[in-house]
Amino acid sequence: MSPVIATRGLTKQFKEHTAVDGLDLTIPQGVVYGFLGPNGSGKSTTMKMLLGLTQPTTGEIEIFGKLLTPASRGALLPSIGSMIEAPPGYGHLTGWENMQIVRDMLDLVDPPIEQALATVRLTEHKDKLVKDYSLGMKQRLGIAMALARDPSLLVLDEPTNGLDPAGIEEIRTLLVELASRGITVMVSSHLLDEIDKMATVLGILSSGKMIFQGTRDELFEHSVPDLVIETPASERARALVDGAILVPEGITVGGLDKDQTADLVKRLAAADVPIHEVRRVQQSLEDVFMDLTGRGGLL
Repeated sequence: MSPVIATRGLTKQFKEHTAVDGLDLTIPQGVVYGFLGPNGSGKSTTMKMLLGLTQPTTGEIEIFGKLLTPASRGALLPSIGSMIEAPPGYGHLTGWENMQIVRDMLDLVDPPIEQALATVRLTEHKDKLVKDYSLGMKQRLGIAMALARDPSLLVLDEPTNGLDPAGIEEIRTLLVELASRGITVMVSSHLLDEIDKMATVLGILSSGKMIFQGTRDELFEHSVPDLVIETPASERARALVDGAILVPEGITVGGLDKDQTADLVKRLAAADVPIHEVRRVQQSLEDVFMDLTGRGGLL
């Protein structure tokens, strides 16, 4: 199956600054694609190029197997819904009136926008002024606007930004549900735990370069968790192992693969260091992300 989005050597330069550097990105159909990276890594710039909002300096973008150009953009956009940066909407109008503006701009009829509101669970609030919406409701209204044309691809930049835990869970559930219907969802977020719960494929940017792309399991293969060796002879064990750190239950050692771990255990056993347990430290997506990006910036 052809990818919904594919880029080759995608690059964007602003004077002396390279925001996106030779990006090869592939998004399969029907997935939630989690797009991650520190601030300034090029996520928003990439999304704007994918939508034709800014032109790449070099490189190519294919959407639905067709090359994105100024000439082809008009034919491709009806199949794409997006929300970039702040959610849209006029505060002095109701949710329904905002959706009517989208309807008129896109030359739609009422049923699609009614369905979009129902999908994001705003039907009962459609006659309320948007200025009185909570932030979560405004985010859902923005997603409803993106869904109004019944897109095959949804591109969302930080859709959970500023939401409380209940609002975040609501958006997460919605995006997973949309993907289950066959809509491909590309979502950027600084909330790694949330991306971990919703995304089936991950792409990680650092300084404009793609440093990882694949499934969560494939990502975790790129990072070797610290090793914990439980022993009552922790001081003696530390003296025998370079880089070991004392912990209450024994020592921790970083960066050892399976063979190195086996050699270490043999060495400790030969030195008569009692070993009660050997285990890996459980890692979160954030741990692996920080390892891969070299802790080079906060999200």
